[in-house]
Amino acid sequence: VQLVESGGGLVQPGGSLRLSCAASGFTFSNPAISWYRQAPGKERELVGDITSSGSRMNYADFVKGRFTISRDNAKNTVYLQMNSLKPEDTAVYYCYAKQWGVDYWGQGTQVTVST
Repeated sequence: VQLVESGGGLVQPGGSLRLSCAASGFTFSNPAISWYRQAPGKERELVGDITSSGSRMNYADFVKGRFTISRDNAKNTVYLQMNSLKPEDTAVYYCYAKQWGVDYWGQGTQVTVST
């Protein structure tokens, strides 16, 4: 089982990025996927999540209206579209899944919002 994030980088305040989380090796069905982030010196926090079918998403208050989670199950990929980025969004972003009681994390992708 593997989760691989991509799409991070350096962006100016107000800009946009789209992160991808490619999932492989999960049995039977695509799991629900969560996005987390961790800024330097801070605890990892939940950004949002999406159900296995993609029919329902939940977001942390600090990203509502700016970030959108979607998925393409044919490609086994979940996306995090980030708009109106702020310097405080700077963090390593991780995707997470749980299946059969086992936690799976990706390696993370760095997002830096700065002039």
